[in-house]
Amino acid sequence: MRLTDGQDIVLGIAGLGTVGGGVIKILEKHAGLLAARSGRSITIGGVSARDRSRDRGVDLSSYTWFDNAVDMAASDTGINVIVELIGGSDGPALALAREALGNGISLVTANKALIATHGKELAALAEKTGADLRFEAAVAGGIPIIKALREGLAGNGVTSVRGILNGTCNYILTRMEREGLDFDVVLKDAQQLGYAEADPTFDIDGIDTAHKTAILAALAFGTEPDIEHLPTEGIRNIAPVDIEYAKELGYRIKLLGVVQQTSEGIETRVHPAMVPISAPLANVMDAINAVVVQGDFVGQTVYEGPGAGEGPTASAVMADIIDVARGQGGPRLGIPAGDLAVATPVPVSKHRGTYYLRLRVEDRHGVMADITKILAEEQVSIESMLQRGRASDGGVYIIMTTHEVVEASVASALERFTELECVLETPAMLRIEA
Repeated sequence: MRLTDGQDIVLGIAGLGTVGGGVIKILEKHAGLLAARSGRSITIGGVSARDRSRDRGVDLSSYTWFDNAVDMAASDTGINVIVELIGGSDGPALALAREALGNGISLVTANKALIATHGKELAALAEKTGADLRFEAAVAGGIPIIKALREGLAGNGVTSVRGILNGTCNYILTRMEREGLDFDVVLKDAQQLGYAEADPTFDIDGIDTAHKTAILAALAFGTEPDIEHLPTEGIRNIAPVDIEYAKELGYRIKLLGVVQQTSEGIETRVHPAMVPISAPLANVMDAINAVVVQGDFVGQTVYEGPGAGEGPTASAVMADIIDVARGQGGPRLGIPAGDLAVATPVPVSKHRGTYYLRLRVEDRHGVMADITKILAEEQVSIESMLQRGRASDGGVYIIMTTHEVVEASVASALERFTELECVLETPAMLRIEA
């Protein structure tokens, strides 16, 4: 049922994992405070999850149980806000979202894949029926970056957004730097400590960060969320030697989601990058998230905090519920869904930037001449170069950073390097981000 003036909030919570349990704990602890802040009482009218018998550390006996989450949005229990914590871009989560919004029931979700894939459709449906659509918890956990872009910075033209959006990857890179460990060793530890899933693909291959980046791009530039054309690289190939040389050159390696306005259009990309040690993002360590937004009037603003876990994510969900209760509406994706532009994807080959290159080569006369000849022919200008002693697998390392250049030229040079007999392994390349 649609929320009306003066009506109390009755929640239907779908998904009772870590975050769902956290939402219930907040409601139980702060019922009076939440009512005072929202102007309405907030209660739970129904819950749903796959396993009814599982012990979740909260008492669910007083709540109506729905085996099928979609039924909550079609019931006559008085539920007027659905909290979707199921996850996944399709399946039950999408069915529930469509059912709720189609019936004028507001939807609060922590599901980045759902918004990144179906955000425009759901925003349009919400606008049609008068329901609200909130997804603060979908990006950067407890950091209110969605509210910042949609409300706090609404008077600015945003020129760029850069963020550390995955705590698992940031934790892995932090430990690799502090302890000089290989990626595989730290990943195994992260899995044992619960920072990484048994199947860590979604995190370490950048997919999680890509979903969040697509949402930030939509809010920053008034475009349709587009996960399909977002170039994405993870951190599997980051080696301790790269972290060591990055530090020597004055950088730190971070997995970034990047959105920026360029002469070619709006770039969106996810990849590990070398960040100057003096930059805000370089000093964000362990499982913390951070986002840096550049606005034309406000300048640079920085947002930092816990990006996942029960407390931070449940906190963001509850903030959205309170906004729904207060009637703080507005376009769900910053501007009306019908006005969202279709951004023309900018291929990474057209990106202009500076780069870090690492080659392991034979230690013999003429090697540098071969390398510099290729760089000159591809119009790649070198800013700095280091040559270090013998690598553990033989040969020596040559480390270079470039002046600003089109990425296609760097890619062509790297491909030609692999054809040289003196090059002993596939060259490594990292983008450098200011």
